[in-house]
Amino acid sequence: MIKYMKIYRELFKGTVYLVGAGPGDFGLLTLRGKELLERCDVCIYDNLVNDRIISLLTRPGCEKIYVGKSGASHTMEQEEINRLIVEKARENKSVVRLKGGDPFIFGRGGEEALFLAEKGIRFEIVSGVSSGYAAPAYAGIPVTHRGYSSSVAFITGHEDPAKLESDIKWDKIATGIQTLVFLMGVKNLPLIMDMLIRHGAPSSTPAAVIENGCGPLQRTITGTLADIPDKVRNATINPPSIIIVGDVVSLRDKINWYETGPLFGKTIAVTRSREQASSFSARLEEFGANVIEIPAIRIAPPDDTAAVFACIEKIASYDWIIFTSANGVSYFFKYLFDRGFDSRKLSGAKVCAIGPATAAGLMQMGVRPELVPEKYESQDIARSLISRGEVRGKSFLLPRADIAPKTLSETLTNAGAKAVDDLIIYRTVDEDLSNRKDLLEMLSNKKLDLVTFTSSSTVQNFGKILRRYAPDEKNALKCAAIGPVTAEKAMELGFRVEIMAAQHTIEGLVEAICSYYRTG
Repeated sequence: MIKYMKIYRELFKGTVYLVGAGPGDFGLLTLRGKELLERCDVCIYDNLVNDRIISLLTRPGCEKIYVGKSGASHTMEQEEINRLIVEKARENKSVVRLKGGDPFIFGRGGEEALFLAEKGIRFEIVSGVSSGYAAPAYAGIPVTHRGYSSSVAFITGHEDPAKLESDIKWDKIATGIQTLVFLMGVKNLPLIMDMLIRHGAPSSTPAAVIENGCGPLQRTITGTLADIPDKVRNATINPPSIIIVGDVVSLRDKINWYETGPLFGKTIAVTRSREQASSFSARLEEFGANVIEIPAIRIAPPDDTAAVFACIEKIASYDWIIFTSANGVSYFFKYLFDRGFDSRKLSGAKVCAIGPATAAGLMQMGVRPELVPEKYESQDIARSLISRGEVRGKSFLLPRADIAPKTLSETLTNAGAKAVDDLIIYRTVDEDLSNRKDLLEMLSNKKLDLVTFTSSSTVQNFGKILRRYAPDEKNALKCAAIGPVTAEKAMELGFRVEIMAAQHTIEGLVEAICSYYRTG
């Protein structure tokens, strides 16, 4: 696969891809956009592109260049951006020019395409989902609906200031189009409403303004042409926002779906390592949460790989291999493969996984676990093995993290195990967050509704972060723990544990969090 990707990149060097990233929601990126991001050499991206698209999809070594424009603040002027795109293409690189929404709907993609054509640069247009119809949909407003609207117009709310007069035919759109969508127009909202009324639109016509559409910070204000400017001003609605005018706005009362999610409006911190955070974050976001990833730990190789290889060489001497984390599985098999072996090396031992995520990791390696305890706790592993008569006189290998408690190995030893090898297969290292000014401000301003802990190590290291950057906030933060061991560690360090998963998995934790906010 890696070889294929290298060949593919060679074939398309010097090509520019004008890609629409969609609005807000990470999941609205197209499959073609994802494919191009995963293999491009350079990604030149805008202000409204979801950060997770950049961090998760671009490959290591990809040059990432931010050229965002927000209101009057421009990192680069358009002419500079045009020159930059051409410069990178002429370096024989595959370039993705990533723009929020769709590049050809008020995204200046047409200007960039013309510039590339004039310079003889090969390019491709990759359409994206536009906020013009996606944001209204996320607010429960269909831009067309039989019986309400058979026509829709997309209009800029911010025309080129160099023009002497407006190109918008107000007399035509005010009464000739049933749904009007104005992009980038919130600052000109009073003028837009006044122009529509002046050219024949009834002042009672429904209108809505959506801020941060298709994302967890979305806010929607509804009213009429007459009163929407005052409502928006009183609610302090800011860009990026879009305006919808027409009878379809009245359907929001019945169709509104996104803003009714159990976690909508809640800011939740995920403290897992960067490698593991994305799947958990995605599940929380599905229910409307605004997720802030605060990786309290970083997963690193063990200090002593010689001990790892020694255990692998004598793997046939073990009766049981017990995995207590998905990370343990990943690192164990990495070293197994490095030694020239595969899953067949484990054929003489029985394998235990602490829970379904760890079991799934083993299955991906071609190993079906003999035992998965009902409660997904290390003590339940011991109880299950003892009840089966699988401890006395048996030898065990426990690949684990450096800071994992030794309770399991001690219990097995006390129950008559012949040998128990505690093998440090990976280390948990403190993550450096000193450059995360946004996070430090959030902690000090009490903007987090909930902090989630999925292991004792995330509790321990997040505690260090608080002691360093926000020492007074520990008792004020509500916390959710994946299980009793993690909860106990959190309470020991002074955290307020409000939520604990009944089923000690990520799915169980998400379910517990949703249940807490539904009933709370």
